[in-house]
Amino acid sequence: MTTTAPVTAIACHVLSVEALSPAISKVLLQPQQAVDYQPGQYLQLVLSAEDKRPFSIASIASQPQLELHIGTPAGDSWSSAALTHLKQQHAAALPVMAEIGLGLAQLRQDSQRPVILLAGGTGFSYVYAIAQALSAANASQPVFLYWGVRQQDALYYQPQIQQWATQGKKFSYIPVVQEPDNLWQGRSGLVHEAVLADFVSLEAYDIYIAGPFAMAGVAREAFAEQGAQRQHMYADAFAYI
Repeated sequence: MTTTAPVTAIACHVLSVEALSPAISKVLLQPQQAVDYQPGQYLQLVLSAEDKRPFSIASIASQPQLELHIGTPAGDSWSSAALTHLKQQHAAALPVMAEIGLGLAQLRQDSQRPVILLAGGTGFSYVYAIAQALSAANASQPVFLYWGVRQQDALYYQPQIQQWATQGKKFSYIPVVQEPDNLWQGRSGLVHEAVLADFVSLEAYDIYIAGPFAMAGVAREAFAEQGAQRQHMYADAFAYI
């Protein structure tokens, strides 16, 4: 994932590390200088000159802090090492270094096409930033946010997004749980299949996708078969698949 201009690492204070669920943490960073980035871009935490780890930015540039959602499921040493680094720097009152404003899958703010936001797991942080930007801009087009998780306890921002859907006439929120328990009353199965079931044609939509690379690849091909235009589907994962 690259940008068209060089990106310099910026020192950031770790303001807080908060558990959103047993396997997901919310991190707030305070950059020590002004930063600018587009909704849907990501940053890289610089653990060392050779070790940089990307995470979507869940906040938008008008907000004073950078918000990250870091999932650390069992056996995931990659994200766990990044979270451990953040916690250690926070405990020592030392800054972390981050390269901010990376990626090419940011919100196309000049588009008036209706929007589908598709997230798998903590890919939600990517679509959450885009949804916030559309709301802040009083965007007139319909927005459909699909969030797929394995179990429903991973829907860590469920109350906030449900409130958005209640208040916003053109904002729809569709959570999809792959392995629901008996208490779940919403949609179940694979999240991209929920999109396919809900739209006869995807030709008219801007579609933003974040989640596991395998999910992004399957969704891109399935959506294209249902009319989605490849030039109007956006995901940083597409650079790798």
